[in-house]
Amino acid sequence: MPVSEALKIAEEKELDLVEVAPNANPVVCKVMNYGKYKYEQARKEKESKKKQKVVDVKEIRLSSTIDTHDFEFKAKNAKKFLEDGNKVKATIKFKGRELNNTTFGAINFKLKNVYSMMIKISNLEIFFGNINGIMNLDIKGINDDKLQ
Repeated sequence: MPVSEALKIAEEKELDLVEVAPNANPVVCKVMNYGKYKYEQARKEKESKKKQKVVDVKEIRLSSTIDTHDFEFKAKNAKKFLEDGNKVKATIKFKGRELNNTTFGAINFKLKNVYSMMIKISNLEIFFGNINGIMNLDIKGINDDKLQ
């Protein structure tokens, strides 16, 4: 159908002639209300954005000399973050000469303690070793079956 004829049909129906496939041979056009179409597309996009969940990475910082109660408090916070649907990053920082003694049993025990406490309630995504005086433990999300 010639373009002029398609434009006449669109004007008679008080609609728009919209090019659907410009690269096709012959070019494909459609008679529609373009304003309504754009509105519906915007509404669908807005609705899909509402359903998205933003996941934040929360960090808990520990020192190599952390006490038991402080550690339990931080672990409780990490559990709360995981239950809210966020990721958790546990970091053990070393200061001064502690960096030279990162292989000592007490420090490794702290990291293993974090690891064992978090493995009970979550999926571990990545486990880093000692990187420039910082030991990291990234925790992905909560396991519903492990929580009960």
